[in-house]
Amino acid sequence: MKTLLGTKLGMTQFFSEDGRVVRCTVIQAGPCLVTQKKTVENDGYAATQIAFGDVKPKRLNKPLLGHFKKAGVAPKRHLVEVPGDGGPAVGDTVTVEVFTPGDIVKVTGVSKGKGFQGVVKRHGFSGGPSGHGSHFHRAPGSVGAAADPARVFPGSRLPGQMGNVRVTQRGLTVVKTDPDKNLVLVKGSIPGSRGSLVLIRG
Repeated sequence: MKTLLGTKLGMTQFFSEDGRVVRCTVIQAGPCLVTQKKTVENDGYAATQIAFGDVKPKRLNKPLLGHFKKAGVAPKRHLVEVPGDGGPAVGDTVTVEVFTPGDIVKVTGVSKGKGFQGVVKRHGFSGGPSGHGSHFHRAPGSVGAAADPARVFPGSRLPGQMGNVRVTQRGLTVVKTDPDKNLVLVKGSIPGSRGSLVLIRG
């Protein structure tokens, strides 16, 4: 099971063996504890539930505390299910050792929120002339139809909330792992700000 929860620490550069500079993102991934095994017979599907992040027990409700107590693991902040059967048993620990340099992974996180933005920044519209005589600069332009259907169609590219959505970056390469410090270095950038939660899947 090549799946881990982690925290984005930031970006750095890594020098490969041939002397090339590789821009990469540092992720503190795991250790993750296996808290539950879903089976087709009991739950209708097969999955493995893993937990990550230390948390004080007083910050969790009684059902969650009982869930962790049944699994025999310490309370954790985040829970996620990994589809598929097999893998580690309940109570086992999953670390960065499941990844090796050269693995192709996909990382999921919540992108940075940009607030309410116009169409030029949000969708890359070119806008109108910048001269003083022009009354069309950064506006979206005409979006409505005629008397029929007399409405704006859903999904139109208009101003609105930008960012702060769940994004998956695919085709990333693991360049280095550090089991002692629970670090994974991934080539390229990943969604989210520093300290945000990310999910790494092989």
